[in-house]
Amino acid sequence: MKTIDLRSDTITRPTRAMREAMARAEVGDDVFGEDPTVNLLQDRVAEILGKEAALYVPSGTMGNQTCLKVHTRPGDEVVAERGSHVFNYETGGAAFLSGVQLHIIDGVRGAITADQIKRVIRPRVYYMSRTSLVCLENTHNRAGGTVYPLDMIREIKDLAAAEGIRMHLDGARLWNACAATGRTPAEYASLFDSVSVCFSKGLGAPVGSAIAGSREFIAEARRYRKIFGGGMRQAGILAAACLYALDHNVTRLTEDHEKATLLAREIAQIPGIEVDLEGVHTNIVIAGVERLGRSVEEVLALLRERGVLLTPGNWQSVRAVTHLDVTLEDVRRAAAIIRETLGKK
Repeated sequence: MKTIDLRSDTITRPTRAMREAMARAEVGDDVFGEDPTVNLLQDRVAEILGKEAALYVPSGTMGNQTCLKVHTRPGDEVVAERGSHVFNYETGGAAFLSGVQLHIIDGVRGAITADQIKRVIRPRVYYMSRTSLVCLENTHNRAGGTVYPLDMIREIKDLAAAEGIRMHLDGARLWNACAATGRTPAEYASLFDSVSVCFSKGLGAPVGSAIAGSREFIAEARRYRKIFGGGMRQAGILAAACLYALDHNVTRLTEDHEKATLLAREIAQIPGIEVDLEGVHTNIVIAGVERLGRSVEEVLALLRERGVLLTPGNWQSVRAVTHLDVTLEDVRRAAAIIRETLGKK
């Protein structure tokens, strides 16, 4: 029985062609700034995002945390949405590494508004934290891969500029947002002081993310990357996979979106399963299971026995993520198994 792994788009494996690109990579010492393949990747990302410079980092978490560190001082406050990755999945890094607190706002499908942010900006008095940064996520993982409306971001940018607050975009799946909307990465990135993007999710590279911003920002980020243990040596072997991913795996992301839409429509028909079909924008499906009368753990175990791997979602829900290592037929089969397994009384 073939296992259909829908736990995440991070489980993808490098293709033979990607491995060959890695084997051919020119390398040098990146801590000295001498790895030609890393430098090429950084220049390419900066160009794609319309920024002055970029920096290759081992992970999306390191990318986000490095940006928070550069933008803030200890005791500052960062505004973020409740389901955001920086709040839920980075092990308290904002407090641990930067000494800042997060002011969490409840969004709708992962999006918070300028009016909501305006209400929580701290008065400029010495005994209150300084609101120094707004961190948005696009697409929003925990909300189900939803795309942040560009007009809403523009309104937030206008507010932040007026208040002297910086903006950071967790764009781990920004490539998916662009595939879904037809917008360019630079259109989104232009509204932020810093951006992080990931290569090891939908793009299928084995390791790595990048952050981008001004030359001054990236120079300081490079310093913190080293402090955080992210200075790599002959990293061109890894960067080559990211360059290959940019060349070959961006335009195909719409295929993953089609798979997710198919899966969502199929499992939404199961009595007791709740899926926000209008919220399935890209490659993530969140399915509520509370009305099934089974725990999330029971649901996951039952499906695992049948060869379908999912992960916990939000409250009383499970999550499925489509990616380049599962075919449309795999997704159809997974939907059938889920229906056969959970549709039973």
